[in-house]
Order: sequence, then C-alpha cells, then structure tokens
Amino acid sequence: MQLLHTMLRVKDLDASIRFYCDHFGMKELRRKDFPAGEFTLAFVGYGDESDHSVLEFTYNYGRSDYELGDAFGHLAIGVDDIYATCDRLRDAGVTITREPGPMQHGSTVIAFVEDPNGYKVELIQRG
Repeated sequence: MQLLHTMLRVKDLDASIRFYCDHFGMKELRRKDFPAGEFTLAFVGYGDESDHSVLEFTYNYGRSDYELGDAFGHLAIGVDDIYATCDRLRDAGVTITREPGPMQHGSTVIAFVEDPNGYKVELIQRG
C-alpha cells in the first residue's frame, strides 16, 4: 500500500500551484480539466506519483472561497534550515503564523506558514 495524495480544494488554482512550487520546490506533475463537471484537478509534488505522495488541488469553477472547518490540521514539510527558510518566505510575502522555535513540550523546531487558501503548512527542522 501507498499513500497517493492529499486533496485540497483551492480558490485560485494558479496561485496555489505557484505557492507550493515557487516557495517549496514542488513541481506541477499534471493537470486535467473536467468541463462537464466544472472542475480542474492539478497535482504537485517532489517526485513521480508512482513512488511519492503528492498534493491534489481541486478547483471548482465559480467557487471563490471555502470554510476550512476545524477538523483538518495542516500539511508538514521538512526543511534543512528553518530560520533561513522563514526569512526567505517572509521576504517573498508569505504569512508566517508561528515563528520558528521549539515546539511546546518538546525540542523539535517548527514554524507555521499560511498558503493562499488559508491552509496551514508546518515547517519542521530536519536533522
């Protein structure tokens, strides 16, 4: 078995793809329009879907907003230098919702940023 993807509904497909590709080094892997269903799917990630889990963005035509609810928590991305990464993201206009530092009740260094849809992305210092 393999975890294939996590699907996120997005209000601006191109902005979402730019965010994850430009800021986190992902690549757009594929995109398919479904005009009859009035939606487009786009997949981004770090490698081929045959051996990597990816993000699936669903853009529903005519939808410009979603309620995020309180069940979904966040995505997590490992980074080599969390302080430099946050400086770079901040300089690019990305909203940092939690500055880098040790997690409460632990020693792992984390930070949180927000994507264009309001989803939280946890950055975790590797190594």
